[in-house]
Amino acid sequence: MDMRRCTRETCFVPDTGCGLGHTDLTKCPAWTANEEASSALSELTDEVLLPWSGSALGLADLGFLAGRARPMVVGIAGSQNAGKTTLLGAWYLLLGRGAVKLPNKVFAGSYSLAGWEAVAGSLRWDPGYPASFPPHTTSRSGRAPGLLHLSFRDERRRRLTDYLMTDAPGEWFQKWSINRDSPGGLGARWVAERADILLIVADRDALSGEGMGSARGAFQVLAGRMAAERKGRPVALVWTKADVRVSPDVEKAVRQAVFGPMPDAREFSVSVLSRSGSEPGVGVGLIELLDWILSLHRGSVDLPKPSVANSDPLFIYGGAS
Repeated sequence: MDMRRCTRETCFVPDTGCGLGHTDLTKCPAWTANEEASSALSELTDEVLLPWSGSALGLADLGFLAGRARPMVVGIAGSQNAGKTTLLGAWYLLLGRGAVKLPNKVFAGSYSLAGWEAVAGSLRWDPGYPASFPPHTTSRSGRAPGLLHLSFRDERRRRLTDYLMTDAPGEWFQKWSINRDSPGGLGARWVAERADILLIVADRDALSGEGMGSARGAFQVLAGRMAAERKGRPVALVWTKADVRVSPDVEKAVRQAVFGPMPDAREFSVSVLSRSGSEPGVGVGLIELLDWILSLHRGSVDLPKPSVANSDPLFIYGGAS
């Protein structure tokens, strides 16, 4: 039996840190460890009690975040190596540099900065360490994706809105698209069932290479599954690696797979490489896509006008006139 474990089922040390906020785990009453682990942990003396760890959020963190209001979940679906994680990292770096100028929206913080750094760190350039793409998001055996949090404030109404961006491996979506109830696609099904906004990613690099036939077929199957599970939610087709040329026939097939069953879907092309003549250092289409996401709102319920004059909310509706 592993002695380095926590007795709380909702605590995932050492992956996401102590769920009770202890940086010194020897002071956590729920933590059990062997003598060697306790000796190593005793060197950590600073203690900060926080309800979050800063890493990518999991299901156990959603209760804390949803206490203010239900967050908007942005589901990003696509094949392996399609650029889903790079898209997230690019948004984070642009926000950190203040390069994202959105009408009436202001970045207001994040509870998962460590998770964002893990995603975007490889995209930074440091002397002697050239930038690279983020590592592949592994499928592991999770039932839900990693969730990266962003909060934005509406300048005019001063209302905060929380967003959760899903970071899920493409293998999940491949299995889910073929079989909705596949055990290996549980994480993708979680995204499909709970997302408020759905992005389906088309990898131009894969659609132009030697395996473009299989890539096109896999995308068409995924688009068909998403159309069946959409239930009226906003959907966008996102072409990644916009600098790569794709044959007109392939582009037509991809668009038909999306706009055939979902004619109201939006379309965006994104790249981390800026085009000549455009603003340098901001890529292509990244800010426009983020602006579209932030402009969407969850549907509201219109309550009927009360039929009786009653101050008691329990009886104000449905009373006799």
